[in-house]
Amino acid sequence: MTGSSEERPGRRILLGRVAGAFGIRGEAKLESWTEPRSAIFNYEPWILRDPQGNERELRGVRGKQSGKFTVANFPDVTDRDAIEAMRGTEIYVPRSALPPPSEGEYYWVDLEGLRVVTVDGVSLGVVSHLFATGANDVLVARDDERERMIPFVTPQYVTRVDFDNGVVTVDWDPEF
Repeated sequence: MTGSSEERPGRRILLGRVAGAFGIRGEAKLESWTEPRSAIFNYEPWILRDPQGNERELRGVRGKQSGKFTVANFPDVTDRDAIEAMRGTEIYVPRSALPPPSEGEYYWVDLEGLRVVTVDGVSLGVVSHLFATGANDVLVARDDERERMIPFVTPQYVTRVDFDNGVVTVDWDPEF
């Protein structure tokens, strides 16, 4: 697997979501998709996108793990009702805020938009998105005619990721 993922301008990573209020002092309960969950506080700035699509940038959010919840303190928010109004707000960070992935690991956002070709050179379209299944991640390749779901298992199905040429090579039957 060659190359490096050069960040495309404006790329963001979705790290979590405001799940509701925690307690009575304006703390927020978060869904965090970082590992560990409290690592969400290591990245700035946060770009908050509410369910209506409004966005704002925020710095200085502090928090901790509290049992099964990730709890956040937003600057200047001390009211439970203000946090409840934020329920469903998504938490993004710029791709540049994250460390480079380890060898053989990828941020999904870096794979989106890359061309997908078989080991025999047959085009399967571009990476639309990826999703987790529990057993393994799945790469979704789309072209004008169809969508293919390919297990993101290396090297069995995904044989090469080449960021320099913008190509993911897969060992996959184009008819499947």
